[in-house]
Amino acid sequence: MAVAYSNLTFISLILLFPLSILIFLFFIVRPRGVKVPIKGRHVFITGGSSGIGLSLARLAAAEGARVSILARSKDKLMEARNEIRLATGIDVSVFSVDVRDFEAVKKAIEDAGPIDVLVCNQGFSKPLEFEKQEMDEIKFMIDVNLMGTIHLIKAALPGMKNRKDKAPASISITSSQAGQVGIYGYAAYAASKFGLRGIAESLQQEIIMDNIHVSLIFPPDTETPGFIEENKTKPQLTSIISASSGGMNADEVAKKALDGIKSGSFIVPCNFEGFLLALVTAGLSPQRSYLIAFVEVFSASILRIVALCFQWNWYSSIEKWHQTQKKKDI
Repeated sequence: MAVAYSNLTFISLILLFPLSILIFLFFIVRPRGVKVPIKGRHVFITGGSSGIGLSLARLAAAEGARVSILARSKDKLMEARNEIRLATGIDVSVFSVDVRDFEAVKKAIEDAGPIDVLVCNQGFSKPLEFEKQEMDEIKFMIDVNLMGTIHLIKAALPGMKNRKDKAPASISITSSQAGQVGIYGYAAYAASKFGLRGIAESLQQEIIMDNIHVSLIFPPDTETPGFIEENKTKPQLTSIISASSGGMNADEVAKKALDGIKSGSFIVPCNFEGFLLALVTAGLSPQRSYLIAFVEVFSASILRIVALCFQWNWYSSIEKWHQTQKKKDI
């Protein structure tokens, strides 16, 4: 009888421990959960003429948002505008601007009017071994992906802080799974995307009291015009390693992204592999969901083992590939 009682006590303690952690997380997780409305709000999307940006614009318009899209090509912008109008019956504003030009970005945002939801979605990638990459290509990626996002936020933030509509607002930044983990052939691109996380984490602390909520979106390889261009220069090893995460189409990513923005989620993964990667790289990032925080806490050790297995696989692939190349050269 005493043994049975002792076993029951032991089991109760085992069950109480995770429950106590869950309750603890419920009280300490910050910032708190929030809902960012889309209907009737001004949603400003960069990279909006194709791919994920176009899909996001179409979804936001369908939900009743006033949408503005920004991209470099005026012709592609007009095509996107017509496509959105046909799909939703809604007309969108278009701005032909290079995000590398801060003054042009600032003027476009002033002309567009106060923004409730800013989606920094522009991006450029040209995968290549770092040694082989030209400096102008490296600079272009950093200027578009990193500095372009800085220009957009810097230009939009004053108006967002002074908006008359005091409902929760959002700044969304499209990063990449290559902004969570370094991948062969993506050194320069990863530098531009890793930097976005630093901006997002710091900025969220600065603007939380203005009821502005930052979302950082991490798409995997996505079927877009840009991805087609990537594949023209992508090293074979890059394709082998990146194949460990499944690809998606632009509409799927856009749906995940918009859901993440509306829920105020800081980290927005787009597929199951992305969710696991988000858990592995959680670090000191803010987490609004105490349930996801609970998963992060209890999965950390086992997922670190999984991550090390991935690294073993990647480095094994690199070694095998180089051995094969040496044999070819003999």
